[in-house]
Formats: sequence, C-alpha cells, structure tokens
Amino acid sequence: MIIALTGATGNMGVQAVKQLIRLPDISLKLLVFRKEKRIGEIKRICKGQMHRVQFVYGNLADADACKALVENADYVVNMAAVIPPHSDQHPSKAIECNEMGVDRLVSAIESLPVQPRLIHISTVALYGNRNEKHLWARVGDPLVISPFDIYSLTKMRGEFRVLESDVKYKTVLRQTAILHSNMLSDNMHDGLMFHTCFNAPLEWVTAEDSGVLIANIIKRDMSERAANNVGDDSLDKRFWNRCFNIGGGLVNCVTGYDVLNDGFELIGGSVKDFFDPDFNATRNFHGVWFYDSAALNDLFCYQKQSTADFWKQFAQQHGILKAGKAVPKRWLKRLAIMRLFKSPNSPRYWYKHNDVAKMYAYFGGTDKYLAIGKSWNKFVLLKDCDGTGEGLRSYSYTQLKQRASAPLVNLGYDPQAQLTHKDLAAIAEMHGGKLLSQSGGVYDKLQWQNSDGQQFTAKGYTVACGHWLNPSYTNYCWDWDRLAKTDRLYAQVWYDSHDRDENRYYYFDEKFNAKYETIK
Repeated sequence: MIIALTGATGNMGVQAVKQLIRLPDISLKLLVFRKEKRIGEIKRICKGQMHRVQFVYGNLADADACKALVENADYVVNMAAVIPPHSDQHPSKAIECNEMGVDRLVSAIESLPVQPRLIHISTVALYGNRNEKHLWARVGDPLVISPFDIYSLTKMRGEFRVLESDVKYKTVLRQTAILHSNMLSDNMHDGLMFHTCFNAPLEWVTAEDSGVLIANIIKRDMSERAANNVGDDSLDKRFWNRCFNIGGGLVNCVTGYDVLNDGFELIGGSVKDFFDPDFNATRNFHGVWFYDSAALNDLFCYQKQSTADFWKQFAQQHGILKAGKAVPKRWLKRLAIMRLFKSPNSPRYWYKHNDVAKMYAYFGGTDKYLAIGKSWNKFVLLKDCDGTGEGLRSYSYTQLKQRASAPLVNLGYDPQAQLTHKDLAAIAEMHGGKLLSQSGGVYDKLQWQNSDGQQFTAKGYTVACGHWLNPSYTNYCWDWDRLAKTDRLYAQVWYDSHDRDENRYYYFDEKFNAKYETIK
C-alpha cells in the first residue's frame, strides 16, 4: 500500500509519518519543499526504513507535483495548510495552499481511473467565535468564519471542494487546536497569542494523538479491505464520505486562559503575572468544545494524552524553562510579552495605528477595548464562574462542561437520526432559504436558494455539514451582521458575541488591508 501525504513536515504530519512508518507493507510518498528544514527530522524518524519513503518535491501550487504525488497511491492524506500567523502575514499563500491547492490535489485524484482514498484535514476554525452561550459544537453547526480570518475562510472553501468532489471515497476531519513541541517558538515572534480570548472554549489534542489517529485509520481500513468487510459496521458505511471533528475529549476541554496559564506555570508564573486583561481580544477568535468528538475516537481509539500529560512532557523536553523561574516576572513580561505589541498582528498595534476595522471585529469598538482596563480584580474569568451573579457570572463553568446539559445550536432537525430530504429542507428554512429540489438523495447534488435569492448547487450532505452559500464563498468578506438578521442558524452563533444593532460589512481590499463599511 502506498500512502501519499501532504504537510508531512508539519507538527501533525511528522507524527503521522512516525506512526505510519511502523506499519508493515506500506510505503510513503511525501510532498515536500526541496529545502524544507524538517526533511532531516523525517529521515531520522524513518532511519533504516528510507527505502520505503519517496520525496515528491513541490507543493500544492504545483499541479504536476500533485499528479506525481497521487499517482499509484492507495491513500492520500492532505495535512498541508498555511496557518496563522503565516496566513495573516501572507494571505496570498493561504489562498494558494488552503483553497487553490486543495482544488489541484482533488482534481489530480478525480482524473485517475483508479482513485486513492482521500483523508482531508480541515479545522475547528470553521465554527468561528464561540463563548459560554454555545461553547459546544457538532458537525452540522453553521460555519460562521471570524472576520479577517483568511486561514478559516480559505480552509472552508477547500473543504467545500472536497465534499463536493467526485472522489469516490473521501472523508473530512476538522482538526481542533494541536499541542505540539514547537508551541513556544511558534508563538513568540508574532502577536497571534493576543487573539486568544481568555474565556474562549478550546478543546486540545496532541500532535502525537493526531498522528496515531491517521495511522489507525489506514491500518483499520487496510484490514477491512483485505477481509472484504462491507457490512453495516464497516468503515465504508461508518467513516468514508462523512465529516468528523478531531478532538482530545472532555479532559482536554479548557478555556483560553487555562492553556496560557498551563504554559506559564512551567516557569513558576501565571497569566496574571505576564498579561493584563486588555492584552487579548474579547471576541472574533475560533475555538470550541466538540460535542461529538467521541464519534471518531469510538472508531479509532486515538485519544490518549491529556493537556496535563502534554505539559509534563513539554517541560521535560525544554529544560531551559526552569531558568525562567529565576528571572523576575516583570522583566519577562516586558521583554518576552510586551515586545510583541509592535507586531501588526497585535491588538495594541491596531489601537496605536487606529485600525478601526479590527478594533470593531475583535472588541466591538475602541471604546469597549479601553473599558477592559488592567485590573484582574474587575475582569470576570469564565473558569471561576459558579452560576451566582449576573452576566457572565450567571453561568456555572462546572455545569457548562457537562455534555448532558450542553447548550447546543438548534439545527432545525435531529442530527442523531438518519438524514432525510425533510431534514435538508428544514436546514434551508433555518437559513432563510429553500431546498428547490423535490427529490434526491443526501449525496446527490441538489438545488438550493439562499436568503439573498441566489440559487446554487450542493450535495445534501455538504449542506448538512454546515456549508451554505454566502458572500464569503466568492469574496474575501464577512457579511454576518446583515445575514444574521434573516438567517436563524447564523444568528444563534453570531449574536452570542455581537449586538443585534451592529451593521458592519467586513472585507479585505485588493492589498488585503482590513476594511469595513457601515450597512445602511
């Protein structure tokens, strides 16, 4: 069996290679840049097995490289992506890889007389900003991309291309936030860490567990195909041509504050030692807890590591962190954290340079940003809420973490039951649109009409996965203030962190500068 991988030198990809090379009777084809720094790490992982590894030089921008990669492959695992902060710094590269590159890869597979099976890694970022009102998500929730998040927008379009493709066997896996060994170095040269809302729900999974997942999928599917298992319990029925959420399980469901705090504890401090409350955004993030992450784990049993396990291992791998305990915290705050205020990706930079569009998007306006203040005594943390009080304090963090009483988005139908034509019509109605096709199966391409009166074609299952035609699919814009006024699915998520009288149209200009217009 030949397994073709993109993104093999990424944090998840390296772990996937590490697990896959242990499987007998398989060889790997890896799409890599010729001068990729982490090729050496791949060679170390595959030491003694390099005769089973073939490098295809290029990237998803190269159609010929894509064709060479998928030729004769039995499986293709697409993990390649331009992610934040690189996507924020180089939007055109995110478009090239996450959107156009996926199209080239899928087209290469579609052109083959014998197609490999495709596993496409998507992202939790498609669910957009979540808070205590709807901090649990499931496949089928509306995809409300956060304004100016070019990564999420391009990943959404790429995922749509996969779901709508003519690849016979494909599956989309929406990956949650990944804990990996390079977290420290990856987050100390850009203001991205300030995008993490302190009260945002985040479900983590380790890169190692994600690699185990990929290997377990391949291993089980190879076994079933060899045994010719086509029963109702087979992966052909339960896994392929579906969409799943990759999560780490309830033990890894925390808040943005928690994960930052876990890291700072390694140097004997806390978030409150190094951050002021106004350092970080209060909305416009992308994090959520997965209500249905157990579905994938039930099939492939990959959830092994907790966040506590990870940080313990991280401390062992980075012994230099102990030295941080000897440095005064006020020095580290100024030299390591506040220096990032100069980053164009930092809220403090937006405020200083009067970037009104981003101040609206991430805070609701400059006035709300200034109102946050610097006192932790006045800032309410969700993790401390016990349900006694008003506003955020009226929520009980302990109760919110219980799936049985989880506040879920009303999808208009029962997602636990078998999807029907009536359910698809209900989704369209919730969007303020219509299902125009009077018949057709879930995997058939059907005709729809959105709330703007635009007609479009999409498979029933694609729509059931949360996709719905709006201006974000064709332009680099975010029109949620207007759309939420007539779309009940979007409204449930959008109005959790936005006022109903907000009337802004967010977009990128031709140079990818953040802009907005007031809707009249």
